[in-house]
Order: sequence, then C-alpha cells, then structure tokens
Amino acid sequence: MNILILQGHPDTSGPHFCHAVAEAYAEGATEAGHQVREIRIAETPVTPLRSKEEFESGDTPDYVDDAQSAIQWADHIVVVFPLWLGGMPAVVKAWFEQVFRYGFAMDVTDKGWVRKLKGKSARLVVTMGMPAMFYRWYFGQHGTKVLQRSVMGFSGVKPIRQSLIGRVDPMSEARAKKIFAEMAELGRQGL
Repeated sequence: MNILILQGHPDTSGPHFCHAVAEAYAEGATEAGHQVREIRIAETPVTPLRSKEEFESGDTPDYVDDAQSAIQWADHIVVVFPLWLGGMPAVVKAWFEQVFRYGFAMDVTDKGWVRKLKGKSARLVVTMGMPAMFYRWYFGQHGTKVLQRSVMGFSGVKPIRQSLIGRVDPMSEARAKKIFAEMAELGRQGL
C-alpha cells in the first residue's frame, strides 16, 4: 500500500508531538512493507487563495503539482495536525485550498459533481489540549468535520477514520509510548 503522511504542525522550530505521532505511524507502515512518503506542510511556501477566480484558475504555486502527484500515488492519506482554535491550523487549510482544486480533487459536469479521489482512504490524527471526548461530544468535532466531509469526503475519499488525541500537554512518558504503539499498529495495518 502507498501511504502519504501530511504533517500539518505549523511550527518549524523543532519536533513536536505531532511529528512523533507521524513518525511512529510511518515506522509501523514501513515495517509492514508499505511505501511511505511525507509532506511537511509547514516547510511548504503555502499562499492562501484570495478569490474564486484564483481557486478556479489553472495557475498554482510550484508545490501544488508535487503535492497532487503524491496524493495520486497514495492509496491512503494520513493527515496529522494540532487542533488550533477548534480546527486545523490556517496553513493546513490554505494548503488544502491550493491542492484540492477543481479538476484535481473534484469537478463539475452536466451530470453533477465528479469525485476524483475515489478509491483512496484517509486517517485524520488530531492532537489537542482538551480531552478528546470533550471535543467530540461538547464541540461536535466541527473542526475535523470540515476536512472529513467538505474537503476529503467531497472529493471521494472514504473511509475517513479519526484518531483524536487529547490532553497532550502535559503527558506522561507511559501514555506517550502507548499512543506511539497504537499509531505504529495503525501504520502496520494501513488504517
């Protein structure tokens, strides 16, 4: 299986918990014989879209072609990011806006929407300070639903599973090891 990991932690100043989670997933996947590639979104010169015309035009930043090729290559896409203000960091949203353009991820014909990423699956791995259950039940996990339903799901990606990891700071070493083991197992299974 070809697995693409989209590392969405926006801070490039050093490794963070999101990086360790993605690394554990990648190690498990590689051990099981899966092919793994990674895109570190924060290291990409992401520019936000500012108009409908920009979104619908064929003019894209240089990194978009490589990102789209990596997504086409992938059977399974893993998106890792910290929850910021209830949703994905702005750079992650801007990256998806640039990469998931008309003609690549979806298209419109006389018969309606064409979902161009059918046959791919995904996992969203979201870290947060609050308890994951609180985010899921009290807030309705609206920040992950945007990516799950309106972006990836709308493009035909399914199933889309989630790993919500709450109370990351502070975290005991024993709990971190347990989470890394769980991520490695998900990587081995390609889930």
